[in-house]
Amino acid sequence: MHLRTDLAVEAREIAGDRVGGVDFKTYSESGLSISRLTVKTEKAKQTLGKELGTYITISLPSLTDNFSATDRRLKTIGNEIRRLLPVNGLILVAGLGNEEITPDSLGPKTALKVLATRHIRGELARASGLDGLRPVAVMNTGVTGQTGIETGEYILSVVKRIRPNAVVAVDALASRRLERLGTTLQISDAGISPGAGVGNHRTKINSETVGVPVISVGVPTVVDVQTLAGDLLGEVGEKELPKLAKSMVVIPREIDLLTERASRLLGFALNAALQERFELKELVELM
Repeated sequence: MHLRTDLAVEAREIAGDRVGGVDFKTYSESGLSISRLTVKTEKAKQTLGKELGTYITISLPSLTDNFSATDRRLKTIGNEIRRLLPVNGLILVAGLGNEEITPDSLGPKTALKVLATRHIRGELARASGLDGLRPVAVMNTGVTGQTGIETGEYILSVVKRIRPNAVVAVDALASRRLERLGTTLQISDAGISPGAGVGNHRTKINSETVGVPVISVGVPTVVDVQTLAGDLLGEVGEKELPKLAKSMVVIPREIDLLTERASRLLGFALNAALQERFELKELVELM
């Protein structure tokens, strides 16, 4: 039975808590429950099906609940993202996904809320009091069906042109459990494989393929039907699924609200991570 998930913490649950070659710890900050899992060996990589690197999982209140720009949880999430970023230099934020499909729209919606600052420099930056801004470039990749270009190829071409110190890739994720939809945030320095959670594997986007560190950030918005049936009912339930159902995914009823608020949370948290010298309220005024 194959359970599909983008979440490293769920891969550890499936494999068992005693997987070797893994460091795992949990802690709390600002009322958030945070876990940090580090995949350290090739054997652990094969067992978990996750690339070598660090995976930070943050459990959130339902993202159908509202929050404000002054919420201290945003700063906590921003700090967790910042720990994986280079200290200085240009950062490219890439929104992955299809804005026309609601559960896949998290990346594009988040990118619209990230403050692009690469063009604010020189006398303009000094005169406006913005010379402390870190340079950030933002792009939406679309999907191959829209552009005819693999997402990894698109990002690589921009990286070669503007030479960022790192890429932050934002994408919707897949979970194995319904209760994690819209209530979980994963941050990783292991890159990302777009569509892997629902079996639509594309070219991996990581330091090897694009030449700079890739930090992925995402929130699960779907559960694969076959995974859900197998998780709830075991192999019997999975086998009894109609063939058509095996290619479907389950989404929350309030998916529109969830993706909108998740993108707002991620956008604010990324701004807090990237622009350490400014208060979030100041950054919101610039957006």
